Amino acid sequence: MYYTYVLYSPKFDKIYIGQTDNFENRLERHNLGMVRSTKAYLPWDILHFEVFKTRGEAMRREKELKTHIGRDFIRDILLNGRVRQLPD
Repeated sequence: MYYTYVLYSPKFDKIYIGQTDNFENRLERHNLGMVRSTKAYLPWDILHFEVFKTRGEAMRREKELKTHIGRDFIRDILLNGRVRQLPD
């Protein structure tokens, strides 16, 4: 399984969009300050994620979310207060 995810730093009002095949590990690395591009904005919350069968699909969705329309979709999630959790 591959994941496209959106993290949110409420302290800094920052959004980070990425993709991975190990979501729990990747989120932990973000929140431990082990990812250079996100370590200055700790802590990170899961704002949104989607599951895909292939890395290519996850990468395409990551690219879509980084467009103006994708960022509007993300801001809509923020405004409506919908924060998703990783399923068990």
